[in-house]
Amino acid sequence: MRRIWACAAIFLALGYFAIADATAAFAAPEKRIALVIGNSAYQAGGLPTAANDAGLIAQTLQAAGFDVVGARDLDQDSLRHAFRDFLDKASASGPDTVAFVYLAGYGLQYEGDNYYVPVDAKIANATDVPVEAVRISDFTKSLAALQNRGAIVVLDAARASPFAQSSQPLAGGLALVEPDPNQLIAFNAAPGTIAPQEQGPYGAYAHALAEMMRVGGIPLADVFDRTRLRVGDLTKGTELPWNSSKFRAQFAFFDRGNDAPADQVSYDNNTRMRAKAIRDFDARDAYFAALDRDTLQGYEDFLAVYPADPMARRVRAIVAARREAITWRQTWIADTPEAYWSYLRRYPRGPHNWDARRRLGHFEAALEPPASFAMIEYDIPPPPEAEIIYVERPVLYLDDADFGFAPPPPAIFLPPPPSDFVILPPPPPPLDVYVLPTPEFVPVPEWVRAPRDVAPPENNVIFNNIHNTTINNVTTINQGATPATPGLTTGQKLTGAAVAAGAAAVALHVALPPFVQKKAALIQKQAPTPAPKAATPGQTPAAQPQAPQPAAHALPGANGQPLPLVGGKPAVPTPTQTKAQQAPIIPNAALKGAPQPATPQAGHALPSGQNLPQAGGKPPATAGAPAKPIVGQAPSNALAKPAIPGGNTGPAAKGGILPKAAASAAKQRAVAPPPPRQLSSAPAKPAPNRSFAAPPTNKPAAVAKPVPQVAHQSNPAPHIAAPAKAPPPKPQAQPKPQAQPRPQAQPKPAPPPKRPPPAPEKPDLKKKCGLPGLPACPK
Repeated sequence: MRRIWACAAIFLALGYFAIADATAAFAAPEKRIALVIGNSAYQAGGLPTAANDAGLIAQTLQAAGFDVVGARDLDQDSLRHAFRDFLDKASASGPDTVAFVYLAGYGLQYEGDNYYVPVDAKIANATDVPVEAVRISDFTKSLAALQNRGAIVVLDAARASPFAQSSQPLAGGLALVEPDPNQLIAFNAAPGTIAPQEQGPYGAYAHALAEMMRVGGIPLADVFDRTRLRVGDLTKGTELPWNSSKFRAQFAFFDRGNDAPADQVSYDNNTRMRAKAIRDFDARDAYFAALDRDTLQGYEDFLAVYPADPMARRVRAIVAARREAITWRQTWIADTPEAYWSYLRRYPRGPHNWDARRRLGHFEAALEPPASFAMIEYDIPPPPEAEIIYVERPVLYLDDADFGFAPPPPAIFLPPPPSDFVILPPPPPPLDVYVLPTPEFVPVPEWVRAPRDVAPPENNVIFNNIHNTTINNVTTINQGATPATPGLTTGQKLTGAAVAAGAAAVALHVALPPFVQKKAALIQKQAPTPAPKAATPGQTPAAQPQAPQPAAHALPGANGQPLPLVGGKPAVPTPTQTKAQQAPIIPNAALKGAPQPATPQAGHALPSGQNLPQAGGKPPATAGAPAKPIVGQAPSNALAKPAIPGGNTGPAAKGGILPKAAASAAKQRAVAPPPPRQLSSAPAKPAPNRSFAAPPTNKPAAVAKPVPQVAHQSNPAPHIAAPAKAPPPKPQAQPKPQAQPRPQAQPKPAPPPKRPPPAPEKPDLKKKCGLPGLPACPK
C-alpha cells in the first residue's frame, strides 16, 4: 500500500507540474506601459536637466519593452489630462500590465502629501500648493485601484524650491510616504533632504537609474539599491536617493544571457552581505553597507560602532532627517491636535512646524503645545541633542563640506560603471512643442537580452535594436531603397536621405499623451511654421511651392526672372540694363490679372547644367538640347487670353495706340524686316502657331541690325525692357551669337511666301500695317 500511495503521489506531482507548465505557456504576455514627464521651463526658475533626464529614462524604458508616452514642460491643465489619459490606458491594458511613471521637475510637500509642480504654477504662499500643483497620492491611489500587475512611481523632484518664500515656508524636499499595495515609490533624494543643483546634461539620479535599468537579470529592488550607491558615488555622498517597495511580482527590466560574464555583485552575495552585521565590516565597508540597506537601524548601528569616523557626521545628518520624517508621517496619519502638539514638543523649530500649526488652525486649537496633553506614542525614540542642529536648518543639504565627502564604494557592493555609459553627450534640442529630447542611444551589451514573455509595443524601434546604434540602423534601412531606384537626381537622393533621417527621428521620438498631442497640433495650427513667401513681382514663379524641380530647371533670366520677349523671342538683358529697368515687366502683368508663368513645361525647361539661350533667341552650343520655346510664342500659361495670329498681343492688336517708343520700334521693324524665321531650328517637335513669326523679306543686309528690346505684354500699357533712347547693343558684345552659324535658323523648303513688290517706304508701310499679325499703322 505504501508503494501504491507513493506512486500516486508521484503521478499527482507530475500532473501538477505539467498543468502549471501548460498554464504558464498559455499565460498572457506581460504588458509594459510608461508615462514620463520632464518639466524644465518653469516660470519661477528653470531646471537645466529635468527634460533631458526624462528623455533618457523614456529611451531606456523603450529599450526594456515599455509602451512609453511622455512630454515636457506641461502646464497644470495638460498635466492633469496626461495623468487622466494614462489611467485610462492602464485600465484598458488589463491585469497583466506593469506601469512605470517618472516625473522630473519641482516637487513640494504640503501637510503630509507630495505635489508635482507644473511649469505655469504661481505659488506665493503655502496654501497655493493644493490649487497650483497636482497631488501625487491621488494619482497613485487611482493607479493601485486598477489592480494591475504592479506600478513603479519615481519622483525625480526633490530640489531646492523657489516657491512659497514667505514667513511660513514649506518643509524642504519630499515627504516620507508609504506605497500602496504592489507599488514601488522612489525619490531622487531621501525625505527631508535636497538634491544639489546640477548643470547637466543629465542629473546624477537619472544617469544612475538608466545605467542600473540596463543591467540584465537583477530584481527590481536591486535596481534602486544600486542606483542609490551609484548616485552616492557620482555626487560624493551629497545626494542620497530613497525608495520603498510593496511590489510583489517578479520583475526585471532585461534578461541576462548565459554568455554573460560573472557579476561582481551577485544577488546571492548581496543577500549575504545584508544579513551580515554592521559591526562585522570595517569602517569603510560599514558605511556602504548602511547606505545599501538604507534603514534607520542600519545607520544607527554604524554610529554606534564608528562614532568618530569621518563619515559619522554625514550619517548623523541622514539619521536626523529620517527620524524627523518618520515622526511627521506618524503625526500626519494621526491627524489630531494632540498629534501635532506632540510633534511640536519634539521639534519646536522642525521643518514641519508650520504644517503642524496650519493643521492646528484647521482644528481651531492652540498653536503652541499646552502644559499638559496626551502625547501620542511614536515607534521611534525622540531625537538626541546632536541631531537637533540638523533638523532646525531650513533646508538640509548633504553637500555641506562639514559632513565630509564620501569615498567611492568598493566593488563588493557596486561594480564600476560600463565604459560607454560614463559620459553621455547632451541630446539635440527638441524641435516640436512638448516633445521630449531624444538622446543618442547607447546599445546594451550583447549578453543582455530583451525581456521574455513581454508583449512587444507597437512602433518601438529601440526595443527591436537594443544592441545597435538605433538611429544609424533605422536610417540605413530607410535609405536602402533609395540607391536601388535608377535615374534619381542628386536632389532626389538628398531628399530621400532627409526623409529617411526624419523618419528615423520620428520613430525614436516618444509619443505624446493624447490630450497633449491634440494641444500641440492646435498650437502648431495657430502658429504654423513660416511658409515659403508667395512670388512677388519680379520673382520667378518657380520659388512658389510646387512639385520638386532641380534648381537649374527654372526659366532663364536675371535672378531667376523669366526673360522678356523681344520680337517674339527671349531677349538676354544687356549689361547696361539694370534691375530697375527690368523689374517693371512682371508687375504690369500681375496688375492686369494675368497669371504668372508656372513651373516650366515641356519644351520650355532647360536640363540641369545646360547653358542659357544666346542673344537673339539662338540655341545654345550644347548638342542634343531640347526644343526651345517658339520664337515669338510665350508659354501657354502666361497669357490671359488666346493668342492673336501674328503673335502681337499688345494694344495695337486691340486697335489701341502704341506708346511713342513702341511706335518707333514698329517703324524700325517696318523699315528693317526681322531676321528670317527660326521655326524649324529645333527638329525635335513641330512647333504650333508658326504664323507668329513675321514673313521674311528680300533684305538680308538688315538682319544684322539689332531689334529694339520691346516687351510685348497683354496689358494695355506694356513696358519696354530698355529705354527707347538707349543705343542698341553692339553685335560684338555677344560673342556666342556670332559663332553660331546663321543658316541653322533657316526654315525647311516650303512654298514661297507672298512677297510684296518693292516700293517706297511710305507705300510699303501702308501695305504692312493694320493687317492681322502686323503692327498698327502710325498716325
